[in-house]
Amino acid sequence: MPKLIIDGTEIEVEDGITLIQACEQASVEIPRFCYHERLSIAGNCRMCLVEVAGMPKPIASCALGVNDLRPGPNGEPPEIHTKSETVKKAREGVMEFLLINHPLDCPICDQGGECDLQDQAMAFGVDGSRFKENKRAVEDKNIGPLIKTIMTRCIHCTRCVRFMTEVAGVSELGMTGRGEDVEITTYLEQGMTSEMSGNVIDLCPVGALTSKPYAFSARPWELRKTESIDVMDAIGANIRVDSRGREIMRFLPRNHDDVNEEWISDKTRFVWDGLRTQRLDQPYIRTRGKLRPATWDEAFAAIAKKIKRGNGKKLAAIAGDLAGAEEMFAMHDLMTSLGSANIDCRQDGAAISPNAGRGSYLFNSGISEIDETDAILLIGCDPRNEAATLNARIRRRWRTGKLRVGLVGQETDLTYEHDYIGAGPDSLKALAQGKHGFTKVLKKAKKPMKVYKPPKTRPEQR
Repeated sequence: MPKLIIDGTEIEVEDGITLIQACEQASVEIPRFCYHERLSIAGNCRMCLVEVAGMPKPIASCALGVNDLRPGPNGEPPEIHTKSETVKKAREGVMEFLLINHPLDCPICDQGGECDLQDQAMAFGVDGSRFKENKRAVEDKNIGPLIKTIMTRCIHCTRCVRFMTEVAGVSELGMTGRGEDVEITTYLEQGMTSEMSGNVIDLCPVGALTSKPYAFSARPWELRKTESIDVMDAIGANIRVDSRGREIMRFLPRNHDDVNEEWISDKTRFVWDGLRTQRLDQPYIRTRGKLRPATWDEAFAAIAKKIKRGNGKKLAAIAGDLAGAEEMFAMHDLMTSLGSANIDCRQDGAAISPNAGRGSYLFNSGISEIDETDAILLIGCDPRNEAATLNARIRRRWRTGKLRVGLVGQETDLTYEHDYIGAGPDSLKALAQGKHGFTKVLKKAKKPMKVYKPPKTRPEQR
């Protein structure tokens, strides 16, 4: 393991990491805009400059590996300075360049209070600029109903471009022009179609890309932050719920390397409006075959009247997908007091067997095991639309060149290459009999994985 001297302290770091990661292990803060640990290295912003003993000028720590550093003249470990006067002047100069065209939007910017550029300008910038030229302006892009753009603020870190290309697998963002005419755009100015496009809001270090539904709703210091788990798919992504008073304002991802890393799907991110503006708040009662509006007292009185008429053993209760644990427990107590044991949650016909227990729905091998598997067989599922973060993890493994994917079911674009086997039971039978080329892939695989979605059935067919 390489040894380094960082700001006078000798430290032993992992093999093959970059210098900026080594500084993080030494608890030394290095400012950055374009660098992100889950994206490829671009080296655009130059904000992470450090001084290495023996090198004539500051270097970008994000693009230099610790194994590329040469030892000192007497064999001593390479020496890195992150707080020297040279580094300080270099960072001030970079910040001065970044702010040449940046508008003075801080009081009205929706990123205010959680803006990396704002924070780093305070910590590593200067209080003035030597440039007197007119600022350039860039036309805002309309890229859909979810992401708001103010492209004059863009500093061209290309985080959004790299995310859409590498993680989401949809090359919808790119850079056009040269010099001061450079712009981040969707080329033909169309709406973004990726099911993970909202993550560019979190990645953007300035206010160029922000959440359109959340825009001008609240400031971050007004919000109460509650850690929670997403219920929009079966993955259980870790999220943070930001609320003001009794009102949910937004959902943000929480980092969990074994589940969703730090990404969430657009369905998860923007579903919060259903908790406020799209709720069913008006009960209806059916009278003579037609529904009529009613008060809550009338609705509960009608329910109580129906319950008192019938035998408790003939009553049944079904929990919906979004019912909370407390609500289901209250429903269980109610049905028990009425003498009914008919309780279920399979209102959509999900083939979950009570006899199999958790085995009916558990992802047995664990989501993190995708990082080690060498063959995946998808049966009857579309992970891109049904579990976007799971699909992103499969794609990341596929990009290493060590994974083959086979699909049995409806043909679809999964954002990565796969072997389409067929759409029905005959395809599985052919696979089992060795009549398809993917059979050899499964036989050679050391850690194969099968992802299976049970078909939905009618209640009377269970």
